[in-house]
Amino acid sequence: MHSRIASIGALGWLAVTAPAQSLEPNKTLTFEVASIKPAISGLNGVRGGCHGIDSVYTPGGQAQAPPLGRCVISDGRLSHMVGIAWDITMNMLKTGPDWIQRGDDRFNLQAKAENPSQTTEKQLLQMLQNLLIERFQMKFHWQQVELPGFGLTVAKGGSKIEESKSADTNISFGPAGKGGGKPGGGAGVVKATRYSMHDFVQLLSAFGEHGPGVDRTGLTGLYDFTLTWDNDIGPTLETALREQMGLRLQSEKVQTAYFVIDSAHRPSEN
Repeated sequence: MHSRIASIGALGWLAVTAPAQSLEPNKTLTFEVASIKPAISGLNGVRGGCHGIDSVYTPGGQAQAPPLGRCVISDGRLSHMVGIAWDITMNMLKTGPDWIQRGDDRFNLQAKAENPSQTTEKQLLQMLQNLLIERFQMKFHWQQVELPGFGLTVAKGGSKIEESKSADTNISFGPAGKGGGKPGGGAGVVKATRYSMHDFVQLLSAFGEHGPGVDRTGLTGLYDFTLTWDNDIGPTLETALREQMGLRLQSEKVQTAYFVIDSAHRPSEN
């Protein structure tokens, strides 16, 4: 299991579809101690994650990792914490009051398992789910939907990307032409190192204009690649994927689910 560290520039913890889990987490899994307090500044952007005995970090990620057996999240809105705990994208999250997903209400969370040396990342995330439900008095449900989306496949002629020799995972965006900056925009550049096709599909789903996606490439490694496109003067995103990476977007219906927060309250003092 590759651990996910959330940050404004890091998209690894985003997921396209609802996780294969029950509506409620295992309620017997709880932290030994936990604290949720208002963040003072909120200027640095959400960061954090959970460090279980099976979490895997790159050398660069290790420096940001919480201590073993802990979940640590800083400057996070409730929506950010839900995204980390249930592994869902913000565009698949529906909330009620503005403070949950927007606004200035951010929180710092620190929580420790009773047996850090025996607790997996999955168990920590379930503890985090229970903590959020309890402290925010959160009620929610999954709304199953079928949406127009895409499957990412290997184009005729085969893949043109090579497996990574990098030690660290990284993703960066840059402008190209006049569209600027991220998948789905008029133009842009994406540079990635040690990146999986699963995470690349999540990236295209979260920021693209093609809806939710499914990885159908069969490419299971970690890859380095650069993708450059310009939808106005060419190549379009679809053409760039085919010519530069040997990949193709194929339209299809995708089964997914919205995570709907029915109600929540700001946590009281710990």
